[in-house]
Amino acid sequence: MKNALMLSGLFAGLTSLPATAQEGLETIGKPTDGGLGFQPAATELAEGIHMLDHLILVIITVICVFVAGLLLYAIVRFNKRANPEAASFTHHTPIEIAWTVIPILILVFIGSFSLPELFRQQEIPEGDVTIKVTGYQWYWGYEYVDHEFGFESFLLPREELANHGYNEDEYLLATDTAVVVPVGKTIVMQVTAADVIHSWTIPAFGVKQDGVPGRLAELWFKPTKEGIYFGQCSELCGKDHAYMPITVKVVSEEAYEEWLKGAIDEYAGVPQSYQVASN
Repeated sequence: MKNALMLSGLFAGLTSLPATAQEGLETIGKPTDGGLGFQPAATELAEGIHMLDHLILVIITVICVFVAGLLLYAIVRFNKRANPEAASFTHHTPIEIAWTVIPILILVFIGSFSLPELFRQQEIPEGDVTIKVTGYQWYWGYEYVDHEFGFESFLLPREELANHGYNEDEYLLATDTAVVVPVGKTIVMQVTAADVIHSWTIPAFGVKQDGVPGRLAELWFKPTKEGIYFGQCSELCGKDHAYMPITVKVVSEEAYEEWLKGAIDEYAGVPQSYQVASN
């Protein structure tokens, strides 16, 4: 099956050469060796998620330090040597009120930041570009619905990386055909699947949406920086789950229009004659 996938990907790559995006793009959104944080944020959604993560990190750090301090204080102050006679009381109303009210206030405070971020992702704006993405075992299909053309995107074999301008360490990240979108425009992705549940994810954009057969879900993003961004199917979908990456190229509006003309000529009205079996 893997060999069939690779051959299909190679065929798709050879047939899609005329519809390429601008060259010289910086690779921004990909994993890095030894990385501990998020990938650089390339959308307002990702920036909001990073901000929320940092806020919660500060809150939980303060709570952990406070609780650890209380434990140390109790160990030192109330051990048998320092306090040979234990207290006889069983309740302390002010403390019980405090440890009920303070956590509630903390949760309300977190919710005042997290809920707007959630609503911002869930409320889909009017898109400048609308793309339907369909997950298959084990590749992606894309349809630019406003322009009535589509293509399929397969994992690039290792030996084909250089021919497509990718580095050796981008194996399992790069695809033969990339999604191309203009910078600074609102992109709406309509996500579904043809066989099992898949998940379309770009970490640098702060987006992730399951594709469920028979259902059409949506996500949106507005990229703020030109570059190449990678993602992966994030829902276990079968034996080749690890071999269905996502590549998105964010280009200037002029480069996008130029690519769009070539893509329409290349893909519009052309039936897809190659498929990968789902079992």
